[in-house]
Amino acid sequence: MFDFTRMALSMSANKAFKQVGIGLASTAMSALLTTNALAFDVLLGGNDGSLAFVPSAFSVKAGEQIVFTNNNEGFSHNVMFDEKKVPPGVVASAISMKEQERLIAPGETYAVSLTVKGTYTFYCSEHQKDGMVGKVTIVLDDIHIVLDDQVKI
Repeated sequence: MFDFTRMALSMSANKAFKQVGIGLASTAMSALLTTNALAFDVLLGGNDGSLAFVPSAFSVKAGEQIVFTNNNEGFSHNVMFDEKKVPPGVVASAISMKEQERLIAPGETYAVSLTVKGTYTFYCSEHQKDGMVGKVTIVLDDIHIVLDDQVKI
């Protein structure tokens, strides 16, 4: 005799496992999208060893975190915002690294969130003379535009 109860329980369990799997996958995807939507990565130093911000010009949404990561073995870097090239009312020293701070090892990071709409110019104080300068434009809509992949010196 066929056991309909066992079949119904088995089908319910399979359906439940599928729902849990779909739910977990959906949650993981949401977390991934949320994470990516809240941070924009900028390398300090090109993969070819150049002294550059990669990308060197880009746009992000107001309040989005920008994470600067040292990518140069043997070079220390910092992130300084130019007092004369930030939107009115923004204090560049408040969003810059401290002058004496450096990201020394590859993988070390500095993160900042900019909330005032406009264009900001930033640089590495040690390598500014070598062309290590970048620009970020803060926009109010949800957009990422990479304007220039890398400035080569």
